[in-house]
Amino acid sequence: MNELEQQLATLIVESLALHDVNPGDIDPESPLFNEGLGLDSVDALELAMAVHKTFGVQIKADDPSVRQTFQSIRSLASYIAETRAAER
Repeated sequence: MNELEQQLATLIVESLALHDVNPGDIDPESPLFNEGLGLDSVDALELAMAVHKTFGVQIKADDPSVRQTFQSIRSLASYIAETRAAER
């Protein structure tokens, strides 16, 4: 897991109060929803707000690639890195 993925894992656990999950135990390729961490649509909204607050990257619900963005920690990290690079 790279540094951004580690930061995201910690952000997910802390912002969604997943008390029984250790950030280091989350596979960066594991799905965030359903069979993975089991997040739901409310969690997605909270996570999007936390990502915006922490990384300054806005994830819009009406973006056609939003499902892919939230597929896993790795895909979310890629989206954040690409968006930040494009803004420079």
